[in-house]
Amino acid sequence: MYLCLFYTCVCLSVCASVTYGLRASRTDERQKSRAVAATAGFNTPVHPVPSARCLVNGIFLFEGAVWSPDACNMCQCRSGAVQCYGVPCLKIALPSSRLQDGHQKRGVKLEKTSGPEKVRPQTGQRKASKGKVTVEVKPKTARRPPLPAQKKHAPPPPPPPKTKQQAPEVLGDLPVATPLDTFPDVFDYDDHDDDDYLEDASDADEDDEDAPVLHNRRTKTSSLSRTAASLARKPTIPLFQKPLPPPPRQPKLLSPSGGVRAGGGVVRGRGGGADVVPRPVIHPYTFMASLPAGCLLSDALIACGSTGLTSMPLIKDAGIRTLYLADNKISKIPVRALHGLPNLQWLDLSKNKLDDTSLGLDVFRNLTKLRRLNLDGNNLTKIPPLPPSLLELKINDNKLSGLTPHSFKGLSQLLTLELEDNHFHDGNVSPLAFRPLKNLIYLRLDDNDFRAIPSGLPASLKELHLSDNRIEVVHAGLLNKTVNLRILNLSHNKIREDRIAPRAWIHLRKLETLDLSHNKLVHVPSFLPVGLVQLALHHNQIERIPGYVFAHMQPGLVSIHLSYNRLREDGINEVSFLGLRHSLNELLLDHNQLREIPRGIVQLRALHVLRLNHNYISSVPMNALCDITARDDSPLLSIHLQNNLIDRRLIPPTALTCIKEYSSVILHPQRHEQIYE
Repeated sequence: MYLCLFYTCVCLSVCASVTYGLRASRTDERQKSRAVAATAGFNTPVHPVPSARCLVNGIFLFEGAVWSPDACNMCQCRSGAVQCYGVPCLKIALPSSRLQDGHQKRGVKLEKTSGPEKVRPQTGQRKASKGKVTVEVKPKTARRPPLPAQKKHAPPPPPPPKTKQQAPEVLGDLPVATPLDTFPDVFDYDDHDDDDYLEDASDADEDDEDAPVLHNRRTKTSSLSRTAASLARKPTIPLFQKPLPPPPRQPKLLSPSGGVRAGGGVVRGRGGGADVVPRPVIHPYTFMASLPAGCLLSDALIACGSTGLTSMPLIKDAGIRTLYLADNKISKIPVRALHGLPNLQWLDLSKNKLDDTSLGLDVFRNLTKLRRLNLDGNNLTKIPPLPPSLLELKINDNKLSGLTPHSFKGLSQLLTLELEDNHFHDGNVSPLAFRPLKNLIYLRLDDNDFRAIPSGLPASLKELHLSDNRIEVVHAGLLNKTVNLRILNLSHNKIREDRIAPRAWIHLRKLETLDLSHNKLVHVPSFLPVGLVQLALHHNQIERIPGYVFAHMQPGLVSIHLSYNRLREDGINEVSFLGLRHSLNELLLDHNQLREIPRGIVQLRALHVLRLNHNYISSVPMNALCDITARDDSPLLSIHLQNNLIDRRLIPPTALTCIKEYSSVILHPQRHEQIYE
């Protein structure tokens, strides 16, 4: 009994399994048939091959991939190759010839079809308003202008003139840039029903007022030439992007062949604001075609230094303030070369090949605002005609051989004059040569052949340089009128103290700096200016500092430079520095022949720097630098005693107790220490 029941259950289970398997196989076959039907347009089923790939637009697609490159094509990757097929696509019906003949019927409906478009009447439609045509397109797609290839029919003729006012043309005021390969939109933006596309012009209804507008637009875009001409006459508005900002302005370099390089000209902005023009343009009155490569241009500067110029460039620009043409080979300046620079203030023509014939009478005539002129390093033998507006004139390193009463005629505003390294001497410089220079402050006559200070110097002079001459004597009265002189440089000459007149500088009460270095002085000259502050006497043959030589000075010297002389200990006594007790800050006595620290130094209560190095000093006495009777510390901040013969072990313990910091005393090395090393 039980055995029969068991066999019965087994049979039922086997039947159920077979039935379920048949159903599953039928479901799989049905799904496979559907998949095959879905790809029936490709004629063959898909068999994936893992190793086959297709390269499409730089992207690898695996076998069996399907994509649509456009609206009417489908592509598939098969065995590593791309196969494309056409598929039905949606198209919008276009107006036929019947619509233009005025025989179309009201209530027309355009239907989508896979074949040629058909127009058939639609019944049961809501009655349209009078004079209106209802057009329905299925499916509803975005409105786009027709392609030129699809436009086969001529536009409808314009309606007869109407009495009522025409509708305004919105797009006529400001044209919109459209692609050249399409026509403008034929729908009127003020008409919301957009039925004018199919409207009969002969009906003369309200909507037909847009027909002239439509006709005009089609006429304007009938050819590329008319479209380009229309865009050129009126400004256009880009459809998809905003106008680009103007490029940044930069100084422009000129091309080797002359002229500004392609890409723009020189834009000169005033006030540092942004330029109005979208890109740099050449200034209307600037001509720079002759400038070589390497010239740097800015708003007010043209710099062409060391560029190999052989002639003066013709420049016309009212905005230029500085013209730098130094270190070139310019040998001639045309008469009108600088007439185009009426606002030029600084002109540098140094280190060229200019001579007397290079500068005509009218070269600088138009430069009424010129302030600074540099003619250094040329071959001039006389002062050229100059504009009266000059404040600074440099003609150093030339071949000037004389100054006449008319050399500086009209230069009453000149403040600085440099005539260094020329051929001047006492016989070719007129005493009246400097008379026109009523406001001259700075005069440099270094490296010439003067044997005496030239006479006739202007009373306004504050700084006079006569170094590297052959001056041997300083006569009395030559400097009597230069009462405002503050700096006098007579270094590198042949002056002796006995050739200096006792009253040579008695009137120079404002003189603060006197440089008599590199001369042939044997002792410090007497009758020095009363208000002298700095005295340079180094590199002479001075052996003695006379007593009371500084006693008359008020308030007194601040610095004395006596290095590289022949001073001995017996050449300096206790009254040699009398009058400098409360004023002297710096005393330089290095590189002399002193064997001991000079007497009287301890009395200098304002002394900060003392140089006694490179002498023959062998000891530091107890009262040489510190006053044992004084309660205050010494004001000395720097004491140089190196390169002497001092034995540091023999210095008394109290010899330097008044010095605030021992580090300010320099004792190493000494001469004998260097020998042992």
